[in-house]
Amino acid sequence: MALQSLRVVVTGGFGTLGRAVVATLSAAGARVVALDHAGVPADAATDHNAIGDIDLADADAAAVAIDQASEMLGGGIDALINIAGGFRWETVQDGHLDSWDSLYRTNLRTAVAVSQAVLPYLRKSARASIVNIGAAGAVKAAAGMGAYAASKAGVARLTEALAEELKDDGITVNALLPSIIDTPANRRDMPEADFTRWVAPEQLAGTIAFLLSAPARAITGALIPVTGRV
Repeated sequence: MALQSLRVVVTGGFGTLGRAVVATLSAAGARVVALDHAGVPADAATDHNAIGDIDLADADAAAVAIDQASEMLGGGIDALINIAGGFRWETVQDGHLDSWDSLYRTNLRTAVAVSQAVLPYLRKSARASIVNIGAAGAVKAAAGMGAYAASKAGVARLTEALAEELKDDGITVNALLPSIIDTPANRRDMPEADFTRWVAPEQLAGTIAFLLSAPARAITGALIPVTGRV
């Protein structure tokens, strides 16, 4: 998927999925800046730009990071990939309202804040796109996933609303709905599972690369399941 010179910002860029996305897009010719709440790992800035220690749920901090990313990319941004997020398993009966607030802030508010910050740049691009990471579990929540699913359902509604708002500007907005992503953390939490049935980060990254490409310009407002064999 040729993405030559496409200027891309990836939130959650230091995690397992974020790293896979940065690597895939860079290999396809894109210029990428990775943003994350975590500090910049020693190996994160080897082949691309990285900005760490950002509270992406804070509107002012998100705006500063996006402006800095634009400078790193030579004065513009063509695409935003919202990966930053978190997970917590907790039943409604035994859980805490703080979990609902925390997951809302981590999964949804970050996507809203960074999207708002990047829109002035995207409006100047002829091939602008936003791709959000939702969750298949947001379509039908399982036990213990109420707060998580609710926050990711918000990502889906954000995607649909923003796609409608921006369709006349030529900016595409889509979301991927993965099932279980094959990460070291998920393998530790579910050691007896069949990992081959899960979704590899590189598979999600490849789907994102397609959504940023010219053949995908007709796709917007889509919630795309990427569920492996789960």
